[in-house]
Amino acid sequence: MGSDADVEPGTLLVAAPQLLDQNFRRTVVYIIHHRPEGTLGVVLNRPSEVAVDDVLPRWGQHATEPQSLFVGGPVEQRTAICLAALRAGVDVGSVEGMIGVRGPIGLVDLDGDPAELVPRARGLRFFAGYAGWDSGQLAGEIERGDWLVVPALPDDVISAPQPELWGRVLRRQGPPLAFLATHPGDVKLN
Repeated sequence: MGSDADVEPGTLLVAAPQLLDQNFRRTVVYIIHHRPEGTLGVVLNRPSEVAVDDVLPRWGQHATEPQSLFVGGPVEQRTAICLAALRAGVDVGSVEGMIGVRGPIGLVDLDGDPAELVPRARGLRFFAGYAGWDSGQLAGEIERGDWLVVPALPDDVISAPQPELWGRVLRRQGPPLAFLATHPGDVKLN
């Protein structure tokens, strides 16, 4: 379902039910960059126990609930990344310290001033680390069937991280992908 050609900033990679790697089992990854030299994204449905305020005190009070860091992926987990969903009518290009990803979603410069951004944002999500793929690696994983490439909604980035985000994203795709939302994961347990 989908190919590497369908991957672009602002799309989602949804882990296929048979992908059992603990870093990515039942994850939803939001793609930030996709270039010939590689791809970078963050896992949207893995909140940690660490409060944003403990790591980024200037930003913590502005984090969307839950105000915890999310485990963005297994790469460079000491690196903080922030995505913002802007309010309707606010253009990402007009916001100092933001790089547009797609539509109202942008990457935030955490060295900037929260007071400049916060009034223009509907929500801010903070991640420790990211998911990354070298040139050709993601294409191979998609061909193998590890990932489903689907469109993202802006609210996917800032919605509450209920475990059912994975199933919710699959269900909204309609059949046949919607049927995967009820997959038990490990069919030996079925």
